Amino acid sequence: MIKEYIINNSHKHASKWLVLSIDIAITIFNFFLAYVIRFGITLNVDIVNLVYQLPFIVILSAISFLIIGSHKGVVRHTGMRDAYNLFLAVTVIISLSGVLMVSSRLSLIPDLLNIPVSIICIHYLLNIITLTTSRLIFKYCYHYIKSKLGDSSRVLIYGAGDSGLITLAAITNDSNKSVAVIGFIDDNHQKFGKTINGIKVFNSKSLNQEFIQKNNINEIIVSIPHIEKKRLSDISDNLLKLSVKVKIIPAVSDWIDGKLNVSQIKQIQIEDLLDRAPIALENEKIKQELQDKVIMITGAAGSIGSEIVRQASFYNYSHLVLVDQAESPLYDLQQELLSKGVSNFTPIVADIRDHQRVETIFEKFRPNMVFHAAAYKHVPLMENNPCEAIKINVLGTRKLADLSSKYGVDKFVFVSTDKAVNPTNVMGATKRVAEMYIKCLHKTSKTKFITTRFGNVLGSNGSVIPLFKKQIEKGGPITVTHKDVTRFFMTIPEASQLVIEAGTMGNGGEIFIFDMGESVKIFDLAKKMIRLSGLHYPNDIDIEISGLRPGEKLYEELLADTENTLPTYHKKIMISKFDDADCPLVMDKIDDLCIMNLLNQDDQIVGKLKEIVPEFISNNSTFESIDRKNKKINIRGRAILV
Repeated sequence: MIKEYIINNSHKHASKWLVLSIDIAITIFNFFLAYVIRFGITLNVDIVNLVYQLPFIVILSAISFLIIGSHKGVVRHTGMRDAYNLFLAVTVIISLSGVLMVSSRLSLIPDLLNIPVSIICIHYLLNIITLTTSRLIFKYCYHYIKSKLGDSSRVLIYGAGDSGLITLAAITNDSNKSVAVIGFIDDNHQKFGKTINGIKVFNSKSLNQEFIQKNNINEIIVSIPHIEKKRLSDISDNLLKLSVKVKIIPAVSDWIDGKLNVSQIKQIQIEDLLDRAPIALENEKIKQELQDKVIMITGAAGSIGSEIVRQASFYNYSHLVLVDQAESPLYDLQQELLSKGVSNFTPIVADIRDHQRVETIFEKFRPNMVFHAAAYKHVPLMENNPCEAIKINVLGTRKLADLSSKYGVDKFVFVSTDKAVNPTNVMGATKRVAEMYIKCLHKTSKTKFITTRFGNVLGSNGSVIPLFKKQIEKGGPITVTHKDVTRFFMTIPEASQLVIEAGTMGNGGEIFIFDMGESVKIFDLAKKMIRLSGLHYPNDIDIEISGLRPGEKLYEELLADTENTLPTYHKKIMISKFDDADCPLVMDKIDDLCIMNLLNQDDQIVGKLKEIVPEFISNNSTFESIDRKNKKINIRGRAILV
């Protein structure tokens, strides 16, 4: 019964009038106690004076508490501010008592109200001690009973600094969940064995399975501000071995109104552990570039396109034109923008392959900037459907680029991929062809054509992380194509900011590449995600090696062999340049490719792709036969020349 009562009533608070009444009662008792301390238990003083003064003390106390508002605080959450308010209220009481004393001595009021100075001082000290202590006793009794009788979670806080104290306050002040903080963990040997707010600080090296079981720890909260990803990854690896939940506080900049809310403390995610530092971009330059511009985004409902929309919506643009053929995701994006108060945009359902439809959009809105994020990107699917890959990634891009040039668009920013570098699949090859087309078109157009190239994006549609999460939820196994396969990763906001940044710094003709940091081994990524889920590999969740998919390669690259780089004003962003001496020939071959694609002959059009992109060598694909055939032709050709 007691347990149910506490749980059901933990969200309720004591009435402020009840708190006021108790405070006044304590003040009255302290006034009487002050006389006892001063004159002894026999009260060797005129008792009439005491009785006459008590009602005035009641009035003075009520006035003081009401003026300061010390009774309005939630008692179970008493903190330094509440103690300070009590100090102010008690100070007001002693001040008003002093006024009574002086007035009586000046015969302005009856002599019976002449309170001795010693009584005023003793009463002051007693009030400070007892009022503050009563609050703290109630607070700790409440939390103790709740932790013992409620469904309590036993927690360790990793980090005994200021952030750890803030985390402790957020946890203990939360009335929705019963949490008992058992201790702090810290790496600073000077703090070992000490207590903070009555909670002991333990050495991080003392953390082991025996310690966890002995103290019945359920979760550990990492509370270290500005922690490096590498250190966080090392800490989490050690903690996850202990079979506890590992949580993390958000960055200080993400706190709500500068305060940490317990709802923001989340279980650590794989995105928190990938060893790459966020990239700071030139927001002021972006602001100037997008000022009063009509901005068109294709693929606006996709992972990258929708984030470009969100990022662009923060600036003083003139109008956003959101183009996508996916109706439902585009509707969802529309509702999201409207809910945030964004209104100067137009969502348009359209296929970028439909030349007449797209030209109508250009003619109506006259965009100043185009961010082209629409594409087919799934490698195995495009390997089996090369005609569709060419229709969207090559033909669609060509039509958009041509219309941008025709209608005088200032800048055209193309979203490419690291798979366009030394491609081993149709998808990458089509993106490389698109890169080549807009680079060549730039030479004859007033529009500035710019390309951005980056690796895999965390959380995007088709990313391995959402796939692994689904497989873990189903009980496994996780499927990895190869034990040694590695990939570069970046976050969706970073990728989208990079695209916008490229549109800002680009003068046309560049391919911007991003310093992606270290590549990530997918097999290790899968094992880490299993541990983050509170499970063990291979006992709970196994990992199956499924073999490389058609067109897939072990290692992604950001630069082709024939490319070199130039620096930009941003140390993390470089410019890649490739030889474009044969642009007329390249353009003719791309035109031929688009015409050949109408025949839907996979081998012929992939062969043409390989002709345009000589470094395109298929891997684990049926189109490897074309490479073998080309190799034989080259050998025969050299033999004839000899």
